[in-house]
Amino acid sequence: MSNISDITAYDGATTPALHTFKAQSVTRDNGVITALWKEAVATVPDAAQGTISMSLKKLPSGIYRVNTRVAIPVMEAIAGNNASGYTAAPKVAYIDTVDTSAYYSDRGTINGRRLVRQLAVNVSNGISTSVTPVTTGPVAELFDQLLMPA
Repeated sequence: MSNISDITAYDGATTPALHTFKAQSVTRDNGVITALWKEAVATVPDAAQGTISMSLKKLPSGIYRVNTRVAIPVMEAIAGNNASGYTAAPKVAYIDTVDTSAYYSDRGTINGRRLVRQLAVNVSNGISTSVTPVTTGPVAELFDQLLMPA
């Protein structure tokens, strides 16, 4: 099991920007282990920072539910000031979110979970050629090995 550490990844912009999500916490509550990361952009309000969360829970049926969520808030655009010259501070207009969940039997294997995860990633990314599956990092460890950061 890896220690929780920062996650860095590029976005899908025309000129991709690197995002760094700072490790925040790992909590255990009612059988659910949750890890949380948050961006720390100095010029963006706290409520508008992007987040990543991951969770692992063994359901009463014996099935493991694993989940990764990436959420990026979008700020509203402020157009000028009012008659008194006051310009309101921008607020979060909405949050774009991608939520990826998987359900695995407790009889499954690491190789089986890795196979289906990589197939889903390749389908999502439109990859029709052979690629080496990623086997390290918090998402691969969660989805393949059922390991959460500590």
